[in-house]
Formats: sequence, structure tokens, C-alpha cells
Amino acid sequence: MKTDTDKRIRAGYMTAFILLFFSYILTFYTAEKLRDQSQLVNYTNNLISNFDYLLSGIRDAQRGSRGHFITGDSAFLDPYQSSGGMVDSAYYRLTGLLKDEKLATTTNRQQFDKLMQLRDSIKKEYTKIDAALTIFKQHNFTITDSIRQLEYSNQQLMDTIVGQVKNIQAFENLTMQARIRQLENYITTVQIINITSLIIAVLLAGYSIYVFNKESAAKHQADKQAEAYRIQLEERIKELHEKNEEINRLRSIEKFAATGRIARTIAHEVRNPLTNISLATEQLQEEVPRNDETELLMSMIDRNSTRINQLITDLLNSTKFAQLTFSQASLNNILNEALDLAGDRIELKHIKVNKEYDSNLQDVNVDTDKMKIAFLNLIMNAVEAMEDGSGELTIITKKHKGKCIVQIQDNGVGMDEEHISRIFEPYFTSKAKGSGLGLTNTQNIILNHKGIVYAESELGKGSTFTVELDCA
Repeated sequence: MKTDTDKRIRAGYMTAFILLFFSYILTFYTAEKLRDQSQLVNYTNNLISNFDYLLSGIRDAQRGSRGHFITGDSAFLDPYQSSGGMVDSAYYRLTGLLKDEKLATTTNRQQFDKLMQLRDSIKKEYTKIDAALTIFKQHNFTITDSIRQLEYSNQQLMDTIVGQVKNIQAFENLTMQARIRQLENYITTVQIINITSLIIAVLLAGYSIYVFNKESAAKHQADKQAEAYRIQLEERIKELHEKNEEINRLRSIEKFAATGRIARTIAHEVRNPLTNISLATEQLQEEVPRNDETELLMSMIDRNSTRINQLITDLLNSTKFAQLTFSQASLNNILNEALDLAGDRIELKHIKVNKEYDSNLQDVNVDTDKMKIAFLNLIMNAVEAMEDGSGELTIITKKHKGKCIVQIQDNGVGMDEEHISRIFEPYFTSKAKGSGLGLTNTQNIILNHKGIVYAESELGKGSTFTVELDCA
């Protein structure tokens, strides 16, 4: 039964597709014919219009010359003088139209021959007008018998020109009417094809509704199952995301703890030989004769030993769990105090600061001084990543899932993935004069508060550091 239904469905769709395909082919063919016929109608209309323009120019020449004969005022010659350009322009347009290779027909060639005859008549007309004007000027602007004879001759020639133009236009009008009728036939054909296509579409829609109603029960059940699977998938994705965040926090703590162990091991292994070097240097200073060279070398050894010892001390301080003095405080106030400490640097680089604080944010149990140092490090890191005059620092506080969140955003140079994965490592820095311990110390402070800090960034678009702390 199901197989027979599938066959009927496929047969119905195939029949509808074939009908629509042929309908499309006919529509396309008719549309092309419609476009071609429309071009022919426009072409004929252009011919008629340009012949009118040509005739108008000749009449302007005749009226101008006669006005000059009657009044003797040379101002009447302006239409005559400008008519030459009108006539030439119309003539060249007509020549181009009648020589159009795309539309060239035997009829066009006949019309072109008539245009050549018309051109000869126009030249004769202008020649006679010029002759009459010359005689008029030679006889001190007096109308003579020869001028009258030329005017009679001009009028006869003008009648001939008008007759030639009207003859050509009449033929073109008949041609245009025939083309318009053909155009209307094509339009009717297109309408018939569109109606047929509409009927086919209606039949196809009816058939589709029939099939849809028949299969709706199964489809509805499948939709319910799909929705149930989607909800389960979203829950699993949500659980996976939460587990992933928890794993990242644990990895961050584990990485920090491992860094601390390595730092203490390095400190122990380095300070022992460093102490021996210092003792040996003191002994040498007592036994070796003093001179400028020995003083310089001893001073160099002592200075670098002190520097190594200080580096070890800084590393230990940035990775050890410190003693904290907890008190309830507002994150918004701590951030404002950190901004005040960075105010000179922010003002010097002309950076715009946006504060998007949650006014209802709960207090947190923190060591205020140390947390202020952590936020100051993050703010200064953002400030140094931005260009002078175009930097924009945005600080956001909010509550999410029982956590108090702080986000410090900049529109600076940004970081790549490798850089992000190493930013909290000791001595890792991209700054020319940075120690590489600022963010390590920041992470130490936040981890001591049982919080988490992480960074998101994109090259050329800036970075966002997020701090999550337990609300009080």
C-alpha cells in the first residue's frame, strides 16, 4: 500500500514538473518575442518622431526667413540659423536608425532611399532661402520680384518636402500599428501561459495538501520525537558546557599550583648556588688585591646576584598563596578606586571609559587592597594594548548564576590563541619593558579568593578579561 502511494506521489510530482517545465519554456520564448516586438515598436516610433523633428526644423527656417523679409529685422533669422543644426541632427539620427544592422529589412532600405531623396529636397530648400536672403540684402532689404519668385518656388518645394515626410510617416504608422497588434498578440499569449501555469500550481498545491493530510499523523509524531531529542540535546550541551567550564577552572588552579611548585623548586635550586657565589665573592674581595678591574668584576657579580635573587623573590610572591584580610566590599567601588589609580595613564592616552555597573550587585568577601591591585593590573594591561586617542575601555559588572562577574574590555590590538594560552605564565609578556609577572600576580590574587580569571580575544578587535567571584 505504501509503495503504491509513493508511486502516485512521484508520478504526480513528475507530471507537474514536466508541465511547469514546458510552461516555463513557452513563457521564456514568448517573452523574448515580446521584447523583440517592443523594440520594433520603439524603433518605428523613433523614426516618426525624428521625421517630425526634421520637418519642424525646415519650417523654422522658412518662418524665420519670411519674418526677416517682412520686417527687415535680423532677429527673425535666429530660427533660420538654428534650424540647420536641428535638421542635421535629425537627419543623422534617421540615417543611423535606418542603417541599424539588427533591424535592417528591405522596408528599411526603401525608407533609406526616400530619406536620401528628402535630403536633396531639403538642400534645394536651403539653397533657395539663402539666395533670397542674399538678394534681399543686396537690394537694401527690399522685396523684389525675384525674391517673390523664389518664395513661390520655396513654397512648392516645401509642399513637396511635407508630402515626402508625410508619406514616409504614414508608411511607418501602418508598420507600427501592425507591430502593436503583434505585440498585443504576444501579451495575450503570455497571459494564457500564466493562467495555465497558475492552474498547474493550484493542482499541484491541491495534490500536496492531499499528501500532507494523509501523512500528517506520522509527521506530527516524528516532530514530537525530534523535539524531545532536541530538548535532551540542549540539556546535554548545557551540562557539557558547565562541566567544561569547571574543568577549565580546575586546570587553571592546577596549572597555577604546578607553576608555584616549579617556582619554589627553582628558587631552592638557584638560591643555594647563588649563596655560594655571594660567599665566594666576599672571600675573593678580601684576598684579591684591589684595583679598578677587580672592583668592576666584583661589582658586576654582586649586582647580578642581587638581581637574580630579586627575580626569584618576585616569582615566589606571584605564585604563593598569600594571607588575606577579608571584608565585605562593593566591586563597583573597588573598580572605581582602581580606575582612579590608573587615571593619569588613561588621561595621557585620551582613552574613553565606559562604566556599565549593576547598581544592585551584591557585595563580595575580598581583601580590598589585593583585589584593587588585581583589577589595576587588568586595567593597565588593557590601557597599554590600545592606541592613543582611539582607545575605549569598558568595565561591566553583573550577577550570573550566583557569581559576581567583572568584565574589562578594550578595543586594542588583541591576541592570538597561543598568546591567550600563555598570558598567565610567569615571565611571559609581549611588552618591551614588561616583567611578565603582572597577570601572574593577578591570577594568584583571584585564585586566593577562590575565583577565576580568563581572557577572550581576537587579533585587531581587542580583548576581554573576565573575573568571577562568589557573592557574599
